[in-house]
Amino acid sequence: MDLVLLSRLQFAMTVFFHFVFVPLTLGLSVLLAIMETMYVRTGNEDYKRMVKFLGKLFLINFVLGVVTGITLEFQFGTNWSRYSAFVGDIFGSLLAIEATVAFFLESTFIAVWAFGWERVSKKMHCFAIWMVAIAGNISALWIILANGFMQNPVGYVIRNGRAELDDFFAVLSNPYAWGEYFHTVTSAWMLGGFFVLGVAAWHLARKNEVSLFTKAVRIAAPFTLVMALLVAAAGHHQGAVVAKLQPAKMAAMESHWTTQKNAPMYVFVWPDQKNGKNAVEALPIPGLMSWIAFGDADAEVKGLSDFPKEDIPPVLPTFLSFRFMVAMGGLFIFVAAWAWWRRKDIAGDKHLSKILPWMIPVPYVAIMAGWTVAEVGRQPWIVYNLMRTSDAVSPVPSSSVLISFLAFLGIYTLLGVVDIWLLRKFARKGPEPVKPAEEA
Repeated sequence: MDLVLLSRLQFAMTVFFHFVFVPLTLGLSVLLAIMETMYVRTGNEDYKRMVKFLGKLFLINFVLGVVTGITLEFQFGTNWSRYSAFVGDIFGSLLAIEATVAFFLESTFIAVWAFGWERVSKKMHCFAIWMVAIAGNISALWIILANGFMQNPVGYVIRNGRAELDDFFAVLSNPYAWGEYFHTVTSAWMLGGFFVLGVAAWHLARKNEVSLFTKAVRIAAPFTLVMALLVAAAGHHQGAVVAKLQPAKMAAMESHWTTQKNAPMYVFVWPDQKNGKNAVEALPIPGLMSWIAFGDADAEVKGLSDFPKEDIPPVLPTFLSFRFMVAMGGLFIFVAAWAWWRRKDIAGDKHLSKILPWMIPVPYVAIMAGWTVAEVGRQPWIVYNLMRTSDAVSPVPSSSVLISFLAFLGIYTLLGVVDIWLLRKFARKGPEPVKPAEEA
């Protein structure tokens, strides 16, 4: 098999498996911090039991996330050595800061939080989970700043055939990276909200711990709705950034082939990249694509036909992933608003109480679709307009990559099954029962 394709498949597989764990860690940590703050402020034991219950699920997810993330950084040396040699001065510094500052801070305070119940004061324990939440989301920032450089390289100079850091502030203030960060983080927080709503709805439908899970819903429902709206807003903003900085990706997202002003958006489209057109185009909405891309219905949107064929990204997966992500964004707002409306009696709405548990996996798939748009839509560049993916792979035999790909696939599948099994087991089990001393 082709070395470049195998290397891309292996990295995509490992990063997608790792990212199964990341958004729940980011989103659930924030909700745990809010819930524990409620416990400290009110002294209500329901909040404490809620935090302990959800905290167990959080720790399972966190541990497996760390395990699956370790291999990613090694792949830059094993599978992408030419890329690492070319941009290591920039990319490596960002990942080093993430590992030595943000992840170290997160790991330190998660130990205090996990083992500190009854050993440290309530306020100190609450402070620990806030630090876990803050450090985790800062960790995501450094990683996305690194990815943002790949999407929109800034702050560098070429010396001796390498991209070397020239302006660290330019890298930190990269507009593509910040738009990507807010879209990713709000998606993760929304996912955490749907996770809590799904688990709570399942228990409420069975009349388990009604008081506790009603409180969980009253916190998670408005949180999830706000995040779903922010995801849509951040996504719209990032679309405008993409239109400006990566016009080929923007055109692929909409399967837009002909450069034109007042560019329409078609409700029904099916790309035909081989022939450089759409096989299906139906129900145009005049000017909508121009308005979404540039905030002006008369703006000109560059079509794929104006790019060299070798610079056009794979259109069908980019287009389908984008359309799916947008459709799911609308669904998230609808279901979150429904949950907020019925937050005082989820169990009283039989349809909603059945839907919410099934909503738990949907944000994962939508987030993966978003990353497919970001990464596949950037092709054929590993660093946009600076280094092609085909020039970035390590000079190793294809058979070696194939063997490691199959090995990782087996290991990661096992870890994924273990994670789902553990989360399902402990989520269905519910909180620990109240001890007699606590009842008294």
